[in-house]
Amino acid sequence: MIRIYFSFLMVLLVSQSFAQKYKVAGIITDEGGKGVPDVSVQELGTNTKALTNVNGIYEMRVHYGNATLVVTSEGFERIEREIKGIGTQNFTLTSLKKSRQKGVVGSRNLAKSAKDLSSPVDIIDVKKIASLNGQFDLPQLLQYASASFNSNPQLGADGTDQIDATSIHGMGPDQMLILVNGKRRHQSSLINLSGTRGRGNTSSDLSTIPVASIDRIEILRDGAVAQYGSDAVAGVINIVLKDNVNGFTANANGGIRKAKYNRDSSSFDGLSYNGNINYGRTIAKSGFLNVTADYNFQDHTNRADTQPDSVLRRKFGDPKIYNGSLSYNMAFPLYKKYEVYSFGTASYRQGETYGWTRGAKDSANFIKLYPNGYDPLVSRSVDDRSITLGIRTIWKKFNVDLSHTYGFNKFNYHVKSSLNRSFGSDTPTSFDAGALQTVQNSTNLDLTRYYDNILDGVHLAFGAEYRMDSYKIIAGNPLSWRTYNPLKMGGAQGFRGYGEAEQITKKRNNAAGYLDLEAQIGDRFSVNAAGRFDYYSDLGSGIGGKGGLRFELTDAITLRGSYGIGFRAPSLAQQHFSYSIIEATKANLDIPLQSVIARTGSDVSAALGVSSLKMEKTQNASAGIVFSPDKNFSVAVDGYYVKVKDRIILTGEFTSADKQVGSLLKRLNVDNARVFANSLTTSTAGVDLTLKYTTDLGAGKFNTYLSANYNTMSIDSIKTNDRLIGKGAVFLDKRERYFILASAPPTKINLMLDYTTGPLTLMVRGTHFGEIKLVNRKYGLKDKTGKDLTEKDYMDVYKAMIQADASLRYQINEKLSFTLGGSNLLNAYPTMSKPARTESGGAWDSVQTGSSGSFFYTRIYFNF
Repeated sequence: MIRIYFSFLMVLLVSQSFAQKYKVAGIITDEGGKGVPDVSVQELGTNTKALTNVNGIYEMRVHYGNATLVVTSEGFERIEREIKGIGTQNFTLTSLKKSRQKGVVGSRNLAKSAKDLSSPVDIIDVKKIASLNGQFDLPQLLQYASASFNSNPQLGADGTDQIDATSIHGMGPDQMLILVNGKRRHQSSLINLSGTRGRGNTSSDLSTIPVASIDRIEILRDGAVAQYGSDAVAGVINIVLKDNVNGFTANANGGIRKAKYNRDSSSFDGLSYNGNINYGRTIAKSGFLNVTADYNFQDHTNRADTQPDSVLRRKFGDPKIYNGSLSYNMAFPLYKKYEVYSFGTASYRQGETYGWTRGAKDSANFIKLYPNGYDPLVSRSVDDRSITLGIRTIWKKFNVDLSHTYGFNKFNYHVKSSLNRSFGSDTPTSFDAGALQTVQNSTNLDLTRYYDNILDGVHLAFGAEYRMDSYKIIAGNPLSWRTYNPLKMGGAQGFRGYGEAEQITKKRNNAAGYLDLEAQIGDRFSVNAAGRFDYYSDLGSGIGGKGGLRFELTDAITLRGSYGIGFRAPSLAQQHFSYSIIEATKANLDIPLQSVIARTGSDVSAALGVSSLKMEKTQNASAGIVFSPDKNFSVAVDGYYVKVKDRIILTGEFTSADKQVGSLLKRLNVDNARVFANSLTTSTAGVDLTLKYTTDLGAGKFNTYLSANYNTMSIDSIKTNDRLIGKGAVFLDKRERYFILASAPPTKINLMLDYTTGPLTLMVRGTHFGEIKLVNRKYGLKDKTGKDLTEKDYMDVYKAMIQADASLRYQINEKLSFTLGGSNLLNAYPTMSKPARTESGGAWDSVQTGSSGSFFYTRIYFNF
């Protein structure tokens, strides 16, 4: 059967190689209908191009009927359009001053492209990669599109298995800034705590933005605090929403995983399906409206049948997730010099994860209620909304942009198939366990102007931002957190709810101003500099500065580099989150003790001598070389260095048995405590390699894209305080150090090849993940003879592995296409450990490759 399919494919490829070239002609006009001369019209990925004559007319021949034309002219917006077999292609150019989207991230000059910047920027064509790949959500889509981007799927970790820990170059999830259409995206209310990468961090939730609504993604792989403010330590991701106006399009996607290590006889599990529609139309003559609706479902997988001791979790695997989302993007003219724009997203996601197994005879069980024991089901619902409203105009040759952005995120907990042991045998089995909530309001004023009479061109940008943030912990039903009998464990099993002691509402304000200059000096040399000042109502001031340069050594070789200093403000969640578990006592008259995560400024923090959080201080440097002899080939090598001082961590446990602070904790009825503290100094360095190559092959077009990253991180120092001298190993023990250092593999390589000929597109991809090491739960224990375990006994090594993917897309006609593909076709799994040793309680810790095996999928695309 495989030979028949292969022979059929080869016949189609050969038949297309003899196809004749297609003639294309048309007229290119400006917004007033006047023909524009000397406009370049090029067939994407080839050297075939034409120029318009004095009347704006062009004529050319392209290689195939679905060729893409690229139309460029100085002072006008770039246009890309697939001809879809239509020989007459007319274009209307839009002035850059009226461009719907801002220029590329890293510059506020609308005329700049990624190749013109002093810092490296990846441009990811989401429409293309989404049509060829098997990832339905955004974090995993980016995971296999950029070697510098890291996404760690979490498994059974108190909420973070609904939000992947994402980062650039393995930095913290909160050290990467997310923008949508150039505007700051709000963070999730969830703070990473148990068994996760990025422990103690908060981040934006990329899964709340539907993939079908995205035109492209820009990844700035360099610190940009001076340009965009706090969080932009490791880089910036700008998500550009679609603005097309070509009517309805729809996608139906479905896939399933090859089951392995599950406890039943199923050959497949983890059924996933996704459906979305996108509608775009012109409004108010030159305006646009683009709307997307998306629904995504992912079922449980179970990979618990691996080792005899895997009874720790009878159900271990991907969570079940339902996710519905809406987005819109719009702009329209208002009078002559004004443009109103708005965009937003709304998402509701429900997820369910099984907790660790409670056996029938477990002290946390009532055997009459659960004769066979039980697996608590922790359910989370995420309500996320964002809307931006703005107006643009031109005032005294300045482009002026005034906008306001509102962001809201609420993370609710529910626990099912559970009980409150302290309540007695009449305990309920489901609980409302409380919620976390964040709200962000940002007002921005941005002004830009280009001076062509200074040097060889100077671009000036300056502006101000005022932001109001709030954070809230909402208590759950008392049955979810209260202890009714001190001799028994209180609260819901699987996840104890937030109680009255945790409930809090906090707010803060932030005012900022920035200045950004870019200057062209001669034909080959350009420099840029930016500075920013921020003031936080609860933290004081922060300053960021950055300078960069770009030099065209030859027409084919460009050198670039930058250096910057900056800061990252702690999130409100890091400042004010708290959580406690009441431990069971041995006698009725004993005072119950607590295990707590204490908020800064609390009595527990004071007892430990830990002061209130302050800003992290950062340094960034990058240097690179780009070799691009023509438009079909480019290769870039960029080195980077990031140093973070006073990096915030969630410490290890300080116990009541501690000789230095134990007595102080006992007075507060605390048995062990963890706190957030400015403790670490870390250095991250590495090299990025990107290569793009496009060529004609037969009657089709062959594309190669290589993205590779070498990354290393070191923990330079651990700062304690006068009361905790010598407690660096408690602040951050060896296990936690390895979790931080393994946030990105030391090497990661993405190689993608695709070939299009006529109606067929074939894609193959290989992703290499380098070896990582983690310290397991046996660290600090002794063997049977009473001797300390050796490093080999408590170290888990996840060997390097390669994931192979492939897909075939067939364009039936201009309105319908079909894709068939597979991810992880070799059914590769990470190196297996033992559930008793891992943080997750399964045979694998949460590593970037995941542990769910092969995924086979199909996509159907409709263009109405």
